Amino acid sequence: MMATNHGDLSHLLPSDLSEVIAAWLREDCPAFDYGGFVVGQEPAVAELLGKSAGITAGVPFFNEVFRQLGCTVEWVKPEGSQIPANSKTHVATVRGPVRKILLGERVALNVLARCSGIATQSARLLSLVRQAGYNNILCGTRKTTPGFRLVEKYGILVGGCDSHRMDLSAMVMLKDNHVAAAGSISKAVLAAKTTCGFAVKVEVECQSEEQADEAIGAGADVIMLDNLSGDGVKIAAKSLKRRWRGKKAFALEVSGGLTEENVKDVICADVDIISTSSIHQGVGHVDFSLKIVQGPK
Repeated sequence: MMATNHGDLSHLLPSDLSEVIAAWLREDCPAFDYGGFVVGQEPAVAELLGKSAGITAGVPFFNEVFRQLGCTVEWVKPEGSQIPANSKTHVATVRGPVRKILLGERVALNVLARCSGIATQSARLLSLVRQAGYNNILCGTRKTTPGFRLVEKYGILVGGCDSHRMDLSAMVMLKDNHVAAAGSISKAVLAAKTTCGFAVKVEVECQSEEQADEAIGAGADVIMLDNLSGDGVKIAAKSLKRRWRGKKAFALEVSGGLTEENVKDVICADVDIISTSSIHQGVGHVDFSLKIVQGPK
């Protein structure tokens, strides 16, 4: 597995990140910090240990938790680093008042473990499709945890995949319910194009080659072939690309229950995008712990 090499992804994060993390800390300690009272305010040093195989991801969130608590973090293994299995790998060092280290411990570990798990699974599936000869886009979906999408999408990027749309405003995706409510694919695409203008792409979920033809003819930018069989995808994709070549430009996305077990079935040169929730929904965590190695004297 290889993590992405996009540079410092923390530069993507929004300006209100500090507010988000402050809310996490308030949730974990809304009133008295009894444990913190027990240990006191003296300086201490803690080591972050990686204990299961995976890719480290979520460094900016971890850093911000401890920054808000007046602690410092020094990373031994930077974001994107591989952690070996069955180890206690020294990943980072946290310094600060002992009660503040322990106050931020669980919030920071939870976010790091979850984000790293997503990055690890993203990199795993990306490696699998690359080995199978697929060189186009592999991305996540909008099936994310409410309130935690930023972390989950960030983990997808660290793992080397595309995050797809971040929210409903990032791209228009017309699904079966949109089409049914609008009356037809053509009517739905026209209404979307009229309001979103040139700056926002329009994607249409299609269950057949016939629906895809209608969507392309109406001016959709992205066509999603949803829940087709592997052979169905390959036949439809080849036919659509051949029929519309030189007439209409569009990207072809394939989605619908794709996992490590079946994603190879839909791989072909005519597919531009493979989207799946299996790289971020229900994936395992990477195990980390934080151990005080130098306590108050």
